[in-house]
Amino acid sequence: MPSCSRRIVGRSRAMKLVIFGLAVSSSWGNGHAVLWRALIRAFARRGHQTVFFERDTPYYAQHRDLTHLEGGRLVLYKSWDDVLPFAKRELADADAGMVTSYCPDALGATALVLDAPCLHVFYDLDTPVTLAQLAAGQAVGYIAPDGLSPFDLVLSYTGGAALHALRQQLGARRIAPLYGSVDPNHYLPALLPGAPRAALSYLGTYSDDRQAALEVLFIEPARRWPHAHFVIGGAQYPDHFPWSPNILFWRHVASSDHPRFYASARCTLNVTRQAMAASGWCPSGRLFEAAACGTPILSDWWEALDEFFAPDQEILVVETTADVLRALERSDAELARLGAAARERALAAHTAERRAAELEMLLSQRWE
Repeated sequence: MPSCSRRIVGRSRAMKLVIFGLAVSSSWGNGHAVLWRALIRAFARRGHQTVFFERDTPYYAQHRDLTHLEGGRLVLYKSWDDVLPFAKRELADADAGMVTSYCPDALGATALVLDAPCLHVFYDLDTPVTLAQLAAGQAVGYIAPDGLSPFDLVLSYTGGAALHALRQQLGARRIAPLYGSVDPNHYLPALLPGAPRAALSYLGTYSDDRQAALEVLFIEPARRWPHAHFVIGGAQYPDHFPWSPNILFWRHVASSDHPRFYASARCTLNVTRQAMAASGWCPSGRLFEAAACGTPILSDWWEALDEFFAPDQEILVVETTADVLRALERSDAELARLGAAARERALAAHTAERRAAELEMLLSQRWE
């Protein structure tokens, strides 16, 4: 067990957290990266250290937009066998070892973490997908056959009924939600001097299960307003995507460009993946980012959206093309008030600093 002589930071001793995850070095088609970067920076500001192990895959290497992990240490490795001795050494004096969903070496990392003298943590950043695969009778590649019961702590990006499902179906014993967040030092209202703004933006990797909603809430409004510009940013859009002449495409929006992207339109649209919408209690990180940038947000509805942002005051819920067009017809002043209220809520309740404090508390309970 790690020494109990670690120094105290505030109400908690300084901790070392070792993470085996998907990818933090590339935000290309990867929602985990931006979340981890903000959380690790905030965790470091609280006096803690993080080591993040990431397999160096060609897919992410081709689109790498980070080589130095601010507030932590990034370990890129070619194969699990090669990195195993080093990972063991890092875990030997760690306070917590964590395996995340979609870690490409999750099973090997799970065995290693469970054998280490520290708190054993699993963080499912994709709980709706996990539960959907279980419901379909499919194996979940990042969870060992004995489920989550061996872990001391299970964290879930999704709250609500999903927590009960993880207990019932995978044996999680101690479980808590750890939602997404935003670093307000990196996400600020931006200005694009001299450039007319689009009517609506959408930022997200292409997904088949979002396409029907995107047709209704983005593509059809663009068709009906041919005089206005609309902008999509993201990866993996297929050739058969139904573009119209007034839809502009920003192929890869690096995280450093997100504020500029949000500033490029009067409003931005959030469309939730089907598994996330069905589960509820699963806010996209894009909601927090756009809100911190003061951008008015239109979003489809999912259970507990109103726990994160107040409809009609901080966010506009849209279900039809007509809903979107009515929102876009609002005055600049109305939309500015909506964006300002969303930013105030994000800074009060959804910052990376807030989530880092929650993570610190959850990990520190080991020592009580």
